[in-house]
Amino acid sequence: MRYLILSDIHGNWEALQSVLAHARDGYERIVCCGDLVGYGADPDAVTEWVQHNVASVVRGNHDKACAGLEDLEWFNPVARASARWTMSVMKSQNIGYLRELPKGPERIDSFQILHGSPVDEDEYIVTERDVAQIAPYLDSSVSFFGHTHLQGAFLCHRNGVKHLPPPQDSAAVTYELENDQTYFINAGSVGQPRDGDARAAYAVYEPSARLVTLFRAGYDIASAQKKILAAGLPDILAARLEAGV
Repeated sequence: MRYLILSDIHGNWEALQSVLAHARDGYERIVCCGDLVGYGADPDAVTEWVQHNVASVVRGNHDKACAGLEDLEWFNPVARASARWTMSVMKSQNIGYLRELPKGPERIDSFQILHGSPVDEDEYIVTERDVAQIAPYLDSSVSFFGHTHLQGAFLCHRNGVKHLPPPQDSAAVTYELENDQTYFINAGSVGQPRDGDARAAYAVYEPSARLVTLFRAGYDIASAQKKILAAGLPDILAARLEAGV
């Protein structure tokens, strides 16, 4: 079984469609580490696609906010404006779907998915030190997470944690996972990368072969930007797509 790992789609329909075309027949099942909505202009289209095509999903902080489960005062002004717009335009049944999404971690086959960390679903895990602090709470040798929009992997072993960032400007990098090690892997953001690479990010995992490949796929950024601006969302949400930050 090969799994397509998605995270942080953020209502970006163009990026999602590009990822699916890029991945083609390279997977049999899809899972998602949260944040279907927020920032992007197509929350209904993305949410409905996820409902019909994704086998397992955990909620993200923007999913909670747009479902009325999170206090928007914790969000910065841009994220708050986006969440309020999303809540105002989404179909009620799709908001209901977001409200029922489970909190991670969720076990799938021999791995697990989560949004932030196993301790706090809203925690940002960025550095080796961050991973070292939550490593004892990982219940699987392979875990996929999101939230930071930074693609990469962390190897946890008895001597500490090692960051395994993808090569700069690479379209794909494959990691062969050792059987006696623990890995904490961020597939990156489909809809709003923040690592300086504007291309949509995703991963494919083949548990039987212990192989994880991190991919980047170009997409029609201009169309996504036009939709954001036409919706009256903050201009910065359109500008940052092109910058990848």
